[in-house]
Amino acid sequence: MSYDLVVIGTGPGGYVCAIRAAQLGLKTAVVEKRATHGGTCLNVGCIPSKALLHASEAFEEANKHFGELGIEVGTVKLDLKKMQAFKQGGVDGNTKGVEFLLKKNKVDTYHGRGRIAGAGRVEVIAEDGGNQMLETKNIVIATGSDVTRLPGVTIDEKTVVSSTGALELDRVPKKLVVIGAGVIGLELGSVWRRLGAEVTVVEYLDRVLPGMDGEVGKQFQRILAKQCMVFKLSTKVTGVETGKKGATVTVEPAQGGEPEKLDADVVLVAIGRVPFTEGLGLETVGVATDDKGRIETDSHYATNVTGIYAIGDVIAGPMLAHKAEDEGVAVAEILAGQSGHVNYGVIPNVVYTFPEVASVGKSEEELKKDGIAYKAGKFPFTANGRAKANGTTDGFVKILADEKTDRVLGVHIVGADAGNLIAEVAVAMEFAASAEDIARTCHAHPTLTEAVKEAALAVDKRAIHV
Repeated sequence: MSYDLVVIGTGPGGYVCAIRAAQLGLKTAVVEKRATHGGTCLNVGCIPSKALLHASEAFEEANKHFGELGIEVGTVKLDLKKMQAFKQGGVDGNTKGVEFLLKKNKVDTYHGRGRIAGAGRVEVIAEDGGNQMLETKNIVIATGSDVTRLPGVTIDEKTVVSSTGALELDRVPKKLVVIGAGVIGLELGSVWRRLGAEVTVVEYLDRVLPGMDGEVGKQFQRILAKQCMVFKLSTKVTGVETGKKGATVTVEPAQGGEPEKLDADVVLVAIGRVPFTEGLGLETVGVATDDKGRIETDSHYATNVTGIYAIGDVIAGPMLAHKAEDEGVAVAEILAGQSGHVNYGVIPNVVYTFPEVASVGKSEEELKKDGIAYKAGKFPFTANGRAKANGTTDGFVKILADEKTDRVLGVHIVGADAGNLIAEVAVAMEFAASAEDIARTCHAHPTLTEAVKEAALAVDKRAIHV
């Protein structure tokens, strides 16, 4: 078979790229190693984790907070098997949806491991060992990422688990040790804490959510600590021993010191992700990679080998599904002769705990490092009418604007529904809005979005409700 484009991988970047290319008239095929489409995100990442976050949040609300609202429900019982089935239903619905969309757009699908056999040639190797060769003008690598392994620690997905295993536990661990205080560790730690686990988070650095705004990290840690999540920061893991009764995690201060042992029923290793390029044949065709194993590309997502492109987690930038999607659209449009592009300064980042954390643009630390003079406007949810009425007053909105032009440079939100609230300011930033623009925009009352408006007013020190 001969194609204009073959996409290897059908995660958010790959399947979106294929659909957009087909819309633009390119004869397109995808190669997927899984039996289902959607990649890590839909199968063992974003979608199942959000389903469990939603279900566990509802469980905790009913178990601990309904009484505060005047709702008496009696004893709340957990049916973990049914909760896992609910999660799987969300996964199945989404993966089947992608399958439908590919068929609708007349994208040919090949299941098997994709290997670049040479210029314009992709070999598809099936599980049974059979193979077939696809001829194509262009290849897009969208194979995503894999979990980062901790040296000396074996992940068996039973006692020592990655995010994949943490989504499949068939019992609530009495004690869960999470290695890594990033997004994945805090989200999955939150799931199992709500369901009854004692959760201890071990982080090598001196803060949670490395890379996000420092003030956000500090307040968010305090909120999670109030929820009984225990943190051991500036601490390194030196060993994990497993046995019939669980695991023993040995830790010590990051700079060295007396070791300490932590008992756990389950240990979650969540120290990040690495590009997945194994078996692609990059060395054979000479595709260049950097010292982190990421495929090197130019501004049009082209590698150093003519006709081979790469997007998503296998290239530089944040490992986020929506970043990969936008890159998929961009490269498809470029291949069709259009001017696809991605604005990397306006890519939102969300932590789906409760409360949520969301950010877009620059943090205060980044602005200071770059020597950019800025103004900050901050508004707490304790002063927001809807948050007070709902009893969801933890957190704040912070807007950072250029000191001279008032252009919004970054926004950081800790609070209920922060992941949706951030969209307003992302649109504003895409159009180069000023804080004054947001402040002058009428916001419905009573809504949580009014906190965004008040933070914009606070940039000019004229917030009304605080």
